[in-house]
Amino acid sequence: MAERLFRLEIISPDKIFYSNDVVMAEYNTTEGEVGVYAGHIPMTQIIAPGRLTITEEKEQKTAALLSGFVEITQDKMTILAESVEWPQNIDVERAREAKIRAERRLGAPGGETDIQRAELALKRALIRLDVADHS
Repeated sequence: MAERLFRLEIISPDKIFYSNDVVMAEYNTTEGEVGVYAGHIPMTQIIAPGRLTITEEKEQKTAALLSGFVEITQDKMTILAESVEWPQNIDVERAREAKIRAERRLGAPGGETDIQRAELALKRALIRLDVADHS
């Protein structure tokens, strides 16, 4: 029996990142982890940094989805991604350097460190490294 499919479109600021019929999409929101199948209740969500897993009929794809918004309708899901990357496009060395910088900022006593910004930078770097390492 064939799985029900729905259209997933991921649009980044400079291109259409992905467009295909899929079985399922899994990602993080500000409310927690979400998995979407065909026929999901319509809604909008805010993306939280995390791994995006796309299940197609014959394969699974993974990307680092770092920020954006999701709109789910009866037969389509659109992700307006501010930042999304395939594993092969992640600059691992740059992500390692960003991780080190964020850890230093978080470890610095007092000062003018924006803790929330440093924590977000660290989370993004860790997600990039995780996605790149598991591709």
